[in-house]
Amino acid sequence: MGRFGVGQAVARKEDPRLVTGRGRYVDDHQPPGCAHLVLVRSPYAHAEIRRIELDAARRAPGVLAVWTIDELDAAGLGPLPCKALYDNVDGTPMARPERPVLARGRVRFVGDPVVAVIAETRAQARDAADLVEIDYEPLPHVVATARAQAPDAPQIWPEAPANRALVWQLGDAAAVEEALARAHHRITLTLVNNRLVPCSMETRGCLAEYDADSDRLTLLVGSQGVHNMRRILAEEVLHIPLEKLRVVTRDVGGGFGMKIWVFPEYPIALHAARTLRRPVKWVGDRSEAFLADTHGRDHLTTVTLGLDEDLRITALKAETTANLGAYLSQFGPFIPTEAGGYMYTGVYDIPAALYRVTCVFTNTAPVDAYRGAGRPEAAYAVERALDHAARVLGVDPVELRRRNFIRPQQMPYATALGYTYDSGDFPRVLELALERADVAGFPERRRRAREAGRLLGLGVAYYIERCAGGPDESARVEVLPEGRVRLFIGTMSNGQGHETAYAQILAERLGVDFEAVEVIQGDTDLVASGRGTGGSRSIPVGGAATQLAADRLIEKARRLAAEVLEAAEEDLSFADGSFRIIGTDRRVSLFELALRAGEAGLDGEGTFQPPAPTFPNGCHVVEVAIDLATGWPTIERYTVVDDFGRVLNPLLLAGQVHGGIAQGLGQALMEEAVYDPESGQLLTGSFMDYRLPRAVDLPMIDFTYVEIPSTTNLLGMKGAGEAGAIGAPPAVVNALVDALAEFGVRHLDMPVTPQKLWRLLRDLGVNR
Repeated sequence: MGRFGVGQAVARKEDPRLVTGRGRYVDDHQPPGCAHLVLVRSPYAHAEIRRIELDAARRAPGVLAVWTIDELDAAGLGPLPCKALYDNVDGTPMARPERPVLARGRVRFVGDPVVAVIAETRAQARDAADLVEIDYEPLPHVVATARAQAPDAPQIWPEAPANRALVWQLGDAAAVEEALARAHHRITLTLVNNRLVPCSMETRGCLAEYDADSDRLTLLVGSQGVHNMRRILAEEVLHIPLEKLRVVTRDVGGGFGMKIWVFPEYPIALHAARTLRRPVKWVGDRSEAFLADTHGRDHLTTVTLGLDEDLRITALKAETTANLGAYLSQFGPFIPTEAGGYMYTGVYDIPAALYRVTCVFTNTAPVDAYRGAGRPEAAYAVERALDHAARVLGVDPVELRRRNFIRPQQMPYATALGYTYDSGDFPRVLELALERADVAGFPERRRRAREAGRLLGLGVAYYIERCAGGPDESARVEVLPEGRVRLFIGTMSNGQGHETAYAQILAERLGVDFEAVEVIQGDTDLVASGRGTGGSRSIPVGGAATQLAADRLIEKARRLAAEVLEAAEEDLSFADGSFRIIGTDRRVSLFELALRAGEAGLDGEGTFQPPAPTFPNGCHVVEVAIDLATGWPTIERYTVVDDFGRVLNPLLLAGQVHGGIAQGLGQALMEEAVYDPESGQLLTGSFMDYRLPRAVDLPMIDFTYVEIPSTTNLLGMKGAGEAGAIGAPPAVVNALVDALAEFGVRHLDMPVTPQKLWRLLRDLGVNR
């Protein structure tokens, strides 16, 4: 037993349960009489549905129901809503086509669900799905972001001419154009932020059950928050009272943003359970995950920098085309607009900036949040543009950053795009990273690498992101007489270690044993409210609410302790889980007070509304070697120094950073969702074609941090869940460009695969 508080490197308390197979994921639940749902999905990227023949499927063994959108329309199921709608820059509303839960009249991407089949077993449902006959009339399609607005591109939605969903702008256009016109140097770079598939270890799944006695539905689902999902499903899709639906999430095998959203399978399973009066389960296979989960990124961006004679940035203009896929996902338009747009000045003192994004429809899977959600796209564009400008101008990329950093004495600093950075010391973090990376010794390492037939490059990238802001979070803490403390909170762990982190906060605040704390999440019947997990908000926002709830509990307990000890409240001190009369040995513990409270209970509630976002930041320094014979890139050294404000648990923090870096390296070097422009098929639809990082691809990571507390967060924290995935891609690509700079290479688009490098080396004539 221990009182492991804030700041201690405590091992995750949930891990013994998970690594010994005692975790409970969606597919581990198989209630008696459970039926299974399978969806028939479109094999075409764009096609009219001319006829659907269901008779053979309905007669197949074990089949309980076969539905198209006609049956679901008749049952009153509404479309899936988009909750992030904006006006265009000219004030007109954006295009807002509906997304029915099954395709109505036309399919718009490979994987679009068309028919729902429910049968006694999963195998029977799959067999019956194979018997569904659909007569499609193929239509022209467009899958490439760069081609979506082409004059000859097919129109996907009538309400979106030229396939434009939205044109959104941030910043002062006139000031930027004036500054660029006066600039001594004007540098432009166009780059691709490649499309990614989230690839969570556990695929999406759900189990729907119906209780006829209470006329109430329950959905067990792998999610990143149950309350918003419940609200959307009940009020906007199923059109039932909120209290008629319970949503539950147990263990979750990864989410990365993708498991926040309501997908078509969830309301269909709920409707099936209610109609058939039995449990109905759907668990996607990996092929469905590739086709039908929301994807991430997929931006095409042009950045223009204006610089004066002293190489100080006078203006930045970024123009992005963002692919939203075939439909508006729940928060799809938010990602390339508000989520990332405000971060296009990075950590630099830029007096004038403009960000303009055109969101387009294509015949591809919908695009939504993926780890970092807009901020990686912004950091990549800014940091690549800075490096590119340095090479064009013939100056050290590090020196160019030094000249343009926002200085600590400028804090709080209002950026040209509308955010105010409350704290940070970017020069300090940079210098510490360069020192730990032994940049001074790089020239000698480069010389030795060249002798061994390898090109060695050094890449530096400095990221900043916005997180831990937005809506409030509430928590309730309860002390039980038997020696336990329970926390009820509406965030949702999907791998971050919430059970450990929240227990540390309560162990420190209440003076109880770390092991005595139980964290209860993911059940709308047990937790009154919640905003879910996303944007690195759980511990900075949920942790602050937890601390406030603990403080309220102590206040309530103090009054009760005064009665028990027959003393004035001001004569009591609180420490180590007990109240003591000052100057005496008379004391009473929280657990004794809980017993005394009886049915009234001993609890406290707290709500924290962030007054502003927090701004974690950090510097990544990478050395990448390219084998001249094969083009194979190898990460030789990786150094990162971060400022996450006050650190709760260094061990958890390192895990978050390492995991984020792994995903960032995946994007930089190997991952890309590729659609065939001719057929519209997803060519990278399995792990045979979509390569994820393996252990051999990842380097040892030298990670450290400085603690510069946030002034806008109750705990002084800044959020850390997405940082690694933001800083890694520009640092790695900067290193690869540096390795090839002597041959005139100034830019490479992600993913920079061995094949791409081998071909480049061949074309340059430098293969050994």
